Amino acid sequence: MPFTICHTKAPAVSLSNMVRRLLQTLFSKTLIRLADKYSSRPDKQRVHTALSELYRLLLDKPGKRGVIIPYDLSKDKFIILSDQHKGTRDASDDFVLAEKNYLAALAYYNEQQYHYINLGDSEELWENRLAGVKRHNRATFAAERLFLERSAFIKVFGNHDLYWDNDPLAAINLKLIYKVPVKIYEGVILQTEVNGQPLSLFLTHGHQGDLHSDGNWFSKWFVANVWGLVQAYLRINPNTPAANDHLKTLHNQIMYDWSSCQQNLLLVTGHTHQPVFQSLTHLERLYIDLEKAREAGDDERVKSLRNQIKVLNAKGESQFNFPGYQPTYFNTGCCCFDDGDITGIEIAEGFIRLIKWEYNAHGVSERIVLDEARLEDIAKTLSANVIRPAEIQTPL
Repeated sequence: MPFTICHTKAPAVSLSNMVRRLLQTLFSKTLIRLADKYSSRPDKQRVHTALSELYRLLLDKPGKRGVIIPYDLSKDKFIILSDQHKGTRDASDDFVLAEKNYLAALAYYNEQQYHYINLGDSEELWENRLAGVKRHNRATFAAERLFLERSAFIKVFGNHDLYWDNDPLAAINLKLIYKVPVKIYEGVILQTEVNGQPLSLFLTHGHQGDLHSDGNWFSKWFVANVWGLVQAYLRINPNTPAANDHLKTLHNQIMYDWSSCQQNLLLVTGHTHQPVFQSLTHLERLYIDLEKAREAGDDERVKSLRNQIKVLNAKGESQFNFPGYQPTYFNTGCCCFDDGDITGIEIAEGFIRLIKWEYNAHGVSERIVLDEARLEDIAKTLSANVIRPAEIQTPL
């Protein structure tokens, strides 16, 4: 009896994908380490000098590099977000997964009449041409423009969107994007009064004085001419805290050291992509909360905290020796985490909050308060000078 042999075709795996996967396995970690090795690490003295000079410039000549905004602690509201790294929807675009969370967050804050301070690296202009970024991010630019229409939008430049500060065509392009002129700043000072005492919040991107991104010719050449192509091909996302947690924690520590020596001042930055609240990373806060739960005999809380710490340790993070601190440093985190989450700093109703927007089980964006503190309580701590800078130990 004649019969027909049926050949079942196996799913085709292209040679190029096989090569990419092999190269990802072999070289991803090595390439990230090399990028860090051949670019300068943060230098404490350089960073401190740059922060001091910028802060003094903002005070002495407001309007030149930044603005001073007096605000009412009980009425005015601010949302501070940074490090979107908006790209062109290719494999190296770190903003793709977070875009829906970002749009949901902006819709919420605009409806609630917040002022929006964009703290830099909003556009990824080391790896992309501006024309492509504009074309693929019309929705987010339109959402930001709603704040401009209320005179409630401030745009600060970072190292990856330095173009806005140093290109002669930047002002024209900003007007084309937002339909109105947009002033670009390097820093912002929010000034208020708590219990009769002044309290200032100094906001800047945080790359100042870091040779890795503020003047190092090799790092800029490498990113502009090599790294963008490599990242796109290997689909590497270095813009998360897991990429180089040690280096980013070191930079945050340097920022903290500067802030802890100031008078009646809180420092808020972005740049490192690592959220920090009252000078503590999330992991450090978990260890402190764990100790409190043990002392209180709260076994259920202890178990929950240990599980959370275990998850972070599995990602390569480790416990820090951080015995003393002042609550003077805050970091927004970023809007390009590889799971689509975004984090930021809210100032409202007399509180400062670390918030996260994430997708719930149904894919809907939800706002979550990760930590919060009354600015009045922070001001009392600063006035009491509970822990002096000389007593602070580096947690690295």
